Amino acid sequence: MSPDRVVRSRRVVLSGGVRPAAIHVSKGRIAAVSAWEDAPEGCPLDDAGSLVVLPGLVDTHVHVNEPGRDDWEGFETATRAAAAGGVTTIADMPLNSIPPTTTVRGLEAKAAAAEGKCHVDVGFVGGVVPSNQADLRALGAAGVVAFKCFLAPSGVPEFDPVDAEGLRAALGELGGVPLLVHAELPDRLRDAPAGEDGRRYAAWLETRPPEAEDRAVDLLVGLSRDRGARIHVVHLSSAGALAAIRRAKDAGAGVTVETCPHYLSVSSEEIPDGATLFKCAPPIRGRENRARLWDALEGGLVDQIVSDHSPAPPAAKAGDFLAAWGGIASLEIGLSLVWTEAATRGIGVERIAEWMCAAPARLVGLAARKGSIAPGLDADLCVWDPDARRTVDPGALHQRHAQTPYAGRELRGVVRRTYLAGEPVFDGGRFSPPRGRLLRP
Repeated sequence: MSPDRVVRSRRVVLSGGVRPAAIHVSKGRIAAVSAWEDAPEGCPLDDAGSLVVLPGLVDTHVHVNEPGRDDWEGFETATRAAAAGGVTTIADMPLNSIPPTTTVRGLEAKAAAAEGKCHVDVGFVGGVVPSNQADLRALGAAGVVAFKCFLAPSGVPEFDPVDAEGLRAALGELGGVPLLVHAELPDRLRDAPAGEDGRRYAAWLETRPPEAEDRAVDLLVGLSRDRGARIHVVHLSSAGALAAIRRAKDAGAGVTVETCPHYLSVSSEEIPDGATLFKCAPPIRGRENRARLWDALEGGLVDQIVSDHSPAPPAAKAGDFLAAWGGIASLEIGLSLVWTEAATRGIGVERIAEWMCAAPARLVGLAARKGSIAPGLDADLCVWDPDARRTVDPGALHQRHAQTPYAGRELRGVVRRTYLAGEPVFDGGRFSPPRGRLLRP
């Protein structure tokens, strides 16, 4: 049977490395991966030349915020940004929307808000809060791809943190679905001293010391070991937690870890006073800490890189570091941010594909469909020029609000085309009508 389309390149990222190949697409799936010259006569051929063809990126940490706070971000704008960044699947976080995704009713409200608006595929993460233990099994049965909880206050009143006992109780209800945990212990966080100048980045950094993360990771490692549970540490910023993570992995505990582009591309020494667009929690730490996170990625201690795309209206990011909303929007430029740093370290594109495509797909149970270029998987592809350079222009980004801490920064790597299920959804700045699917495994 002739394929519907063949996409080929001299540099296709496959499980065995980077090589010339032709990707045969049939009915939205990859039917075959063949030699570069093997393209049936008469079949539509998209020849990417020497551009790199990656699997579509999978970002398992995105705050869309719709319904309820869609003035912060919405499905149409978030998924446009994703497609422009080579991301073909996102997992939407359960908080910041109203209602939150802590009940089946909240999940259905999310799905209804997303229907017909998505330029890429979307899965939903269910929330774990003190009041919803009785809802967790129903949420799992309704098709959430993971669960998420906070150990420290989340910043919104609809999503309360859980304590150690709440974690233990919840883990028995999740049925093997991974629990994603914001790992900071509230009793290790600090109030800013009276009279502190909140415009100083150091003031924010002092309120979120690394031991708040480190001790939280210790707790999670112990729970995973004792309960045999799948626990995933989100947005790791403190390299001090790496020793506990190493012990957990050496012991075979079900602990996985992510970090984010902002922790890998910025250090605290670079952040000017008053630059609240850099505020996030946990905070961006020092230059030596950043180097240790890169070492942990290369050594396999940190499993994946995702955006933690957490936008807010300009007014919420205004003021000082102690008052501004904590969140960084980078869904569209995450690949470029990571590659700009990775290339200087001699890291190849195949490692990027593992960290930003395959590992996130495995985390949320989508590896049989997403994250790799192989027969039988969805034909989700990113055609990418790793050698091109771009200067970040906030007004050219496709997220809801034209603001980014990376404005004016020159980055390496430009996405030229993004395919979803074998069809171009982003092509040189042009978008197709929304055709993303809602993933309810």
